[in-house]
Amino acid sequence: MRKITTILAGAVAAIALTVSAQAQVTLKASHQFPGGKGDVRDDMVQLLAKEVAAANVGVTIQVYPGASLFKPNDQWNATANGQLDITLFPLDYASGKVPVFSATLMPGLIRSQERAKRINQSQFMKDIRAEIEKRGVIVLSDAWFAGGVAAKGGCVVKPDDMKGKKFRAAGPTFAGMWEAAGASIVSPPSNEIYNAFQTGVANGTDTSLSTFASMRLYEVADCLTAPGDNALWFMYQPMLMSKKSFDKLDKKAQDAIIKAGKDAQALFESRADQINEEAIKAFKDHNAKVVTLSDADYDAWIAIAKKTAYAQFAKSVPNGQKLIDEALSVK
Repeated sequence: MRKITTILAGAVAAIALTVSAQAQVTLKASHQFPGGKGDVRDDMVQLLAKEVAAANVGVTIQVYPGASLFKPNDQWNATANGQLDITLFPLDYASGKVPVFSATLMPGLIRSQERAKRINQSQFMKDIRAEIEKRGVIVLSDAWFAGGVAAKGGCVVKPDDMKGKKFRAAGPTFAGMWEAAGASIVSPPSNEIYNAFQTGVANGTDTSLSTFASMRLYEVADCLTAPGDNALWFMYQPMLMSKKSFDKLDKKAQDAIIKAGKDAQALFESRADQINEEAIKAFKDHNAKVVTLSDADYDAWIAIAKKTAYAQFAKSVPNGQKLIDEALSVK
């Protein structure tokens, strides 16, 4: 009898240990953006952590903002191999390792914040997500950040406006287009763009509106080409999870994470226009001119993009032209 009791006690202890282990699952989430300062990307990851904790599924998500756990460029590999559980980062950062990802920072493909919502349901994004998942990572939230051009000594609207500009480009897809329009490409690090404008090393750059605001570039630029209805610059910054980490969780935990990821995407979409408006207001408040592209201006840039960024992408990436065509076909 004592032996049976001992066996039963051991079995109960083993079950309790298993339950306890499940209850103590801690996932690590890393991103490069400021924590606790209202950056929507940090807010998205914090919302994920809060909702998963509230779901009481035995999972805690520890958030490491400000590149405090992994450097920005190291996050993709860490997530793909299961060393990092969750990240939110610009997917184009991984395009050196996965060239197809440069489709997510390609001139003119997204065009507007409204179109970004529609493109999330498109074949283009199904194909991009498939490329992500093929490499051991799943998408929790889609987020497309609008950007534009900040310039000194004249606005950039038409291709001819690039002549004589010393331009710092966000990536090679844009650099090729700007250069073909007549710009000289310069390469100061992103944290030195403000000083580059002050000293004349650069007098034009492209990036997201939220980054323009955080850099205080409105203090040294005299014109902003804002997104409007015909934006050239959009960057995909998804929240991602390692498939290895996801597969280790039970279905309740998985479902809670998927739901929280969708809620985080909804949070971004509810604030995207406000983020853009606040950055535009900062430029106006500092007496910078704010302009947008007409349909004809957009078409003129796309004609150059087709000969540069699009042509290079189609040549170097399998099914590259198909991806471009899928994105441009979204109305």
